[in-house]
Amino acid sequence: MPPLLSISRLSGGYGAVPVLHEISLAVEADETVAVLGANGAGKSTLVNTVAGVLRPAGGTVLLDGEDVTGLKPEALAGKGLALVRQGRSVFPHMTVQENLDMGAYLLRDRRRAAERITSVFAMFPILQERRHQPAGAMSGGEQKMLEIARALMKPMKLLILDEPSLGLAPIVMERIFASIAAFNRDGIAVLLVEQNAASALAVSRRAYVLELGRIRLEGPSADLASDPEVRRHYLGVA
Repeated sequence: MPPLLSISRLSGGYGAVPVLHEISLAVEADETVAVLGANGAGKSTLVNTVAGVLRPAGGTVLLDGEDVTGLKPEALAGKGLALVRQGRSVFPHMTVQENLDMGAYLLRDRRRAAERITSVFAMFPILQERRHQPAGAMSGGEQKMLEIARALMKPMKLLILDEPSLGLAPIVMERIFASIAAFNRDGIAVLLVEQNAASALAVSRRAYVLELGRIRLEGPSADLASDPEVRRHYLGVA
């Protein structure tokens, strides 16, 4: 079977400023793939281009065998792709429950929506405790959990996480990374962009190292974790 996500020679950037240079990578239907790299490597540009936030300058993006290159985010959402971006994107004046209801807008079956609510509350119990609280009154880590949970409310094939640990306390970061294995068990593939290389390699099956908009290294995560170059530049091990 072809990969769930197949990116071939993808190029793009911001207007006339090129950032990505013929990137090719793949994500299978049952796996988590990590993309590592320093600030400015092009990681966020990559996921924003794949998710339709930015238009590509060249190359193709296939989702489940279908060419989705250049489609808008709302069209990609209908095909089972969701991006949880850096920063905060909750609706701050809505409650936790209302934010989750917004995430379920593609579901027409109330029973399935209720099942998804139960599932995300089991994954992130704090959200159930805070379900009637305005989302903007929660901590940054709780808001990040809500963003991920809201994305999981709609029918999902591929979840893209862009720097999910950014600015989070270690205990919250551990909770979020621990949930990623559960996504794969539920049939959701994950493309994880993360500066915390040790955590990303620990939860992923394969990984790519991005450098100045090009793939520098790729392979099984366990192999990259022991690679001298990766250990020196991304894991802080001499």
